[in-house]
Amino acid sequence: MFRVYSNTRVIYGLCRALNNQISKRYQSSSSSSSTTTTAAANVALEPNVSKMSMFSGHIKGAITNNLEFIRPENITPISMYQVLDSDGSIKEKSHTPNFTDEDLIKMYKDMTLLNVLDRILYESQRQGRISFYMTNFGEEATHIGSAAALNAKDLVYGQYREAGVLMYRGFKLHEFIDQCFGNARSSCKGVQMPVHYGSTDLSFVTISSTLATQMPQAVALNEMRPVLIEAMTLRVGHHSTSDDSSAYRSIDEVRSRDKRDNPSLRVRKYMYNRGCWNEEKDEQWTKDSQKMVMEAFANCEKTKRAPISTMFENIYDKMEPHLQRQMKEMKEHVRQNHDHFPLSLYEQSST
Repeated sequence: MFRVYSNTRVIYGLCRALNNQISKRYQSSSSSSSTTTTAAANVALEPNVSKMSMFSGHIKGAITNNLEFIRPENITPISMYQVLDSDGSIKEKSHTPNFTDEDLIKMYKDMTLLNVLDRILYESQRQGRISFYMTNFGEEATHIGSAAALNAKDLVYGQYREAGVLMYRGFKLHEFIDQCFGNARSSCKGVQMPVHYGSTDLSFVTISSTLATQMPQAVALNEMRPVLIEAMTLRVGHHSTSDDSSAYRSIDEVRSRDKRDNPSLRVRKYMYNRGCWNEEKDEQWTKDSQKMVMEAFANCEKTKRAPISTMFENIYDKMEPHLQRQMKEMKEHVRQNHDHFPLSLYEQSST
């Protein structure tokens, strides 16, 4: 489901109110010097809903002298656009997507493969085999749908719960898992948090936890205006492995909504109705995807971690003197306390 904004209502409302307040103060200060100005100010400050103002060159809006905060409960919610019903039927037949069966099957397989990867990596964190993880349950359709709509070389500024974009573009299972282990084969060599993926080859900028800093780069342009497409989803899992969402929301409600609106389930029902997928194929794919992820996980877990010197080597093009000094101090500390460090799990440094 999607909501589309051509401008942000709240920001616009606050800016308009502040503008009117500034006008009030200006007119008030002017009134002390001239009664003629006071009369003009009174006229200017009268509500005039018939006049429209081009506010800062953006949208037309009514002028008022009433300062008020815009509250969600006092405005009509923006309608949400939805294509598939919970039973996998197209709500409006004229909006049937123009996908080939092959396109649809790829999208479904990527969504469900991501689900399997999530389950295994989440459980591995609970077993202490990786340090941290964030699942994508409930949001996988927004990832795959967005990736399918873009050109392969379009630059993507993703956030930490959008691994499906990489999955669709061909990021390998071992690349996901290597990054979470932080082993020597991973692109970040263990100096980035798990699930903060990135790929130059797939035009996917390395994920950052500070989400709002990436909004200017991520916004699209439509008729030279910024456009935000907001996908309304239910995050089924906890925020991360460091979170217990039952403390702030009803688990029963989450399960009920997931059972009704689960995106992978709705797509599967649609594929059944369309005739390009069936229960036999789905059962086989479930077994195959589980095996693929387990085999990749076992291989990645055996791969040694990156040398501990990597944390100093990957900061600048050339290692600065102060980093060389710090690395030397660290190595001496590890040498003196080697019994407390699992050095056998790491590749030996060449420096």
